[in-house]
Amino acid sequence: MAQSPSRSGRPPIQQLQTVADLLETPVLARMYAHVLQDGPVTVANIVDELDIPQGTAYDYIQKLEAADLVEKTRDQRPSEYDAESLSLTLSTDGETQTITPMLIAAVARRDRNEDIDVYIERHGLDGLAVALEYAEQYVDGTVNHRIAARELDLSPLEAEIILQALEPVATEYADAAV
Repeated sequence: MAQSPSRSGRPPIQQLQTVADLLETPVLARMYAHVLQDGPVTVANIVDELDIPQGTAYDYIQKLEAADLVEKTRDQRPSEYDAESLSLTLSTDGETQTITPMLIAAVARRDRNEDIDVYIERHGLDGLAVALEYAEQYVDGTVNHRIAARELDLSPLEAEIILQALEPVATEYADAAV
């Protein structure tokens, strides 16, 4: 028996591919994070706020819309778009990891924050996701960089660097949760 498509009629594999693209393409991740945080927004707003080419913005908004990660909220011109909060949990070999808007927002900063980029190169996206959990605790004061260093098996300096790099993301998403 064939599996039915998602609520919008979009195939789940297409959505998964777009989520993978979000994790690999910082500009696409920035667009998604911007629409999620500031939506509904127009493509012109995205172009102005994110300083990306108009053609890229239209291509990416269509890609996100096709995968059901953003939706058009106003049909009259200029069209407005809003995003749904994403939560995708992956399980392999007994290990689970959840892809969240905060993780995508951290990836979105990769091309503008060398510390995040270097951390991803060294520890991968799974390592970044775990570091984000400690960054949330760092922001609320329940963890310091030494504890994070011990738990993440990092030097205290590397832990401090990544926690400081992720602090704005953790703060932004902690404020959004309130």
